[in-house]
Amino acid sequence: METITTSLDGAVGTITVNRPEVRNALSKTVLGEIGAVLDAWEDDASVGAVVFTGAGEKAFVAGADITQLAGYDLAYGLAAHMQKLYDRIEDYPKPTIAALNGVAMGGGLELAMSCDIRVAAVGTKMGLPEATLGVLPGAGGTQRLTRLVGTGRAVEMILTSRVLTAGEAERYGLVTAVVPREDLGATAAATAATILSKGPLAVRLGKLVIRQGADADQKTGLLLERLAQTLLYTTEDKAEGAAAFLAKRPAEFAGR
Repeated sequence: METITTSLDGAVGTITVNRPEVRNALSKTVLGEIGAVLDAWEDDASVGAVVFTGAGEKAFVAGADITQLAGYDLAYGLAAHMQKLYDRIEDYPKPTIAALNGVAMGGGLELAMSCDIRVAAVGTKMGLPEATLGVLPGAGGTQRLTRLVGTGRAVEMILTSRVLTAGEAERYGLVTAVVPREDLGATAAATAATILSKGPLAVRLGKLVIRQGADADQKTGLLLERLAQTLLYTTEDKAEGAAAFLAKRPAEFAGR
């Protein structure tokens, strides 16, 4: 890989955008390499969760590579390479966590928002400044930000290009935790480990029901929940979870 590095610690795979000289800006190569790793890990049973982060101490991902913006045209916009990759991350069957170790702007924040969980280091700043360049957040920003922080805040952030501090992002619900920089990696890993200690089918179906239910009316969402729960009642995971609870021992789920 030219622009990213990967590592595997136990069942937690980490993808690090490795372009610190340009604050880990996203390029076509970065997107392609992330997609290739996701391909490889999707059916790899040794990888249970995926963490995204950036190299260096200044940036998670500063955004799209502006040097390539001049070449973007109608065809490139309709191809929506970044949007499609982030859609895939959002729908990825394994839990995803964004560990924001620095600036997260534009496409960088959109990458983080496509993940299931976001944790940020103290001092991290984030925003969607695309309007300053005469364009919009085009990789899911207008939609995911609205769902995370509400319409009013999303409109204000996008139209003014306002940059949030980590504390503001936590109050808005954009990130779930803000921790000292030196604790960021451990926090992301601990979060992943906690998820991986739960029933794997419950985790996968829980993510699916939450994602799909968020865009449905409540009755449809409740139906999805009911069907998922009914399915889980028939699984070995449910039997093991209940048996472990009654025996006051840790559950040993299949595939873990």
